[in-house]
Amino acid sequence: MPLPYAFNRMEFAGSLGDLGTLLPLAIGMIMVNGLDPSGLFFSVGLFYILTGLYFGITTPVQPMKVIGAYAIATAMSPHQIMASGILMGTCLLFIGATGAITLIGRYIPKAAVRGVQLSTGTLLMAEGVKFMIGNARLQVLHQMAEPYLSVQQIGPVPVGLAIGVGGALLTLLLLENKKTPAGLMIVGVGVLIGLVTGTREGLGDIRPGLYLPPILPLGFPQGADFTFALLALVVPQMPMTLGNAVIADMDLSITYFGKAARRVTGRALCISMALGNFLSALLGGMPVCHGAGGLAAHYRFGARSAGSNLMIGAVFILFTLVLGNRILALFNLIPMAILGVLLLFAGSQLALTILDVRERKELFVVVMILGITLASNLAAGFLAGIVMACLLRSDKLTV
Repeated sequence: MPLPYAFNRMEFAGSLGDLGTLLPLAIGMIMVNGLDPSGLFFSVGLFYILTGLYFGITTPVQPMKVIGAYAIATAMSPHQIMASGILMGTCLLFIGATGAITLIGRYIPKAAVRGVQLSTGTLLMAEGVKFMIGNARLQVLHQMAEPYLSVQQIGPVPVGLAIGVGGALLTLLLLENKKTPAGLMIVGVGVLIGLVTGTREGLGDIRPGLYLPPILPLGFPQGADFTFALLALVVPQMPMTLGNAVIADMDLSITYFGKAARRVTGRALCISMALGNFLSALLGGMPVCHGAGGLAAHYRFGARSAGSNLMIGAVFILFTLVLGNRILALFNLIPMAILGVLLLFAGSQLALTILDVRERKELFVVVMILGITLASNLAAGFLAGIVMACLLRSDKLTV
């Protein structure tokens, strides 16, 4: 059995594996929605550490994607986002504390779980490619593929595409290399590119010191914020959270870590996310969750213990305490295309979990969930997959 806490270059490389999911939505909600940078990254770091200590294995911390994407696209107020986090936390606390998630998980077919994992992996890969070619949501907001690089073209080739292809090839070469971990190298190369060819926006304003994140920096949401958040954000987010951040995450944790994942239960994941969202709302951060995609990302790039949680959590907390709200200038050094490379390989790792699906009916459910997800959203695909899997249990139906 692996040690619960390992601190080495592979663990550190793995801890960086999910930055491609975390940073774009976090930066977008800071820039567009006005969330507090220090509170956001401090709460993420603290949540990483606490979940690592409790679960004892690599545990992902991610933005809630439905809430984040919709909030950025519609420029919602920070109070509406905060209200959604409080409501999600309340619902998850109820589902976890009452044991309702155990009953839900008992009746979720394996094919539906694999469909969620394939769909999430495919979405991550597609988003990674978008970052490389320059049309991801954050890049569209900037109206520029690499908004923090002074060079946008290398001859006729967009610089993001060149960085993305080069980064992908480098990752392939180093993916199983324990002396030079791929995750550490690719992020390091990205930061170097940012330092050499970047605009260095905000770096000159950095004044190292001790900056404690304020409590409720944006105030507390009003009644109207909660009503709006419930209908516009919480209702569409909840099925995805239960499917991907609870059921699929629990399944993948057991696949990767076996008996070491004994604490990763549906109840524990729900309560963990509830407490994480209450913490994030208190500090003016974003709604957070766990997720199979994040776990696959950390694992693909080398994380094998809770040590990865403690290291990435310490990095976020240290940078926040020393840099305060200027922490954003540091993360902007990493080119968007590098984040795309991380997403591409994380998505492929998660999508490959369907390799144990053998029966034709189960494979049909998996592929159907993928199709519905691509046409609408993951929540719709997950719910439709559960219904279809139950129907196909009848010997009278064939595919």
